[in-house]
Amino acid sequence: MNTTPNPSVPDFWGRAYTSEGITVYYNKRRCIHFAACVRGLPEVFDPEQRPWIQPNQADADAVAEVVRRCPTGALHYVLQAGPPEQPEPTTIDVRANGPNFLRGDLTIAAPESADPAGTVRDTRAALCRCGQSGNKPFCDGTHREVGFQAPGGEKLNDA
Repeated sequence: MNTTPNPSVPDFWGRAYTSEGITVYYNKRRCIHFAACVRGLPEVFDPEQRPWIQPNQADADAVAEVVRRCPTGALHYVLQAGPPEQPEPTTIDVRANGPNFLRGDLTIAAPESADPAGTVRDTRAALCRCGQSGNKPFCDGTHREVGFQAPGGEKLNDA
């Protein structure tokens, strides 16, 4: 549930972390600890701190740029002044030994057991390839625990 109500933000975006200029949303169930956020702005995304997301530690545009690197859709943002988060051209990045990372104007039909469930409109998602996720069709990182191995394609982005 969002801590800052915003009717234009889907509930599945998760908990809100607000500072001047930006609100960052985090959905724990969608995170597979890829850590693009931690590598991108460790002063903002610090798992050792509470709260672990502190958007006031950097410029709002820099925070938004790092949030867009999140390949799973666990992170989203709303700028107080500036363009809303926009979908990128649609791509599917098949990762060796890992999930399929999708980017674009996505519509995902997820079962009621998934989080989020139903018809999910999003800009980024990590979909399970190993078949063992507890949050299908979304990846929950179980592929690492079960030793899933499968070839991947050419890396399409730097996330």
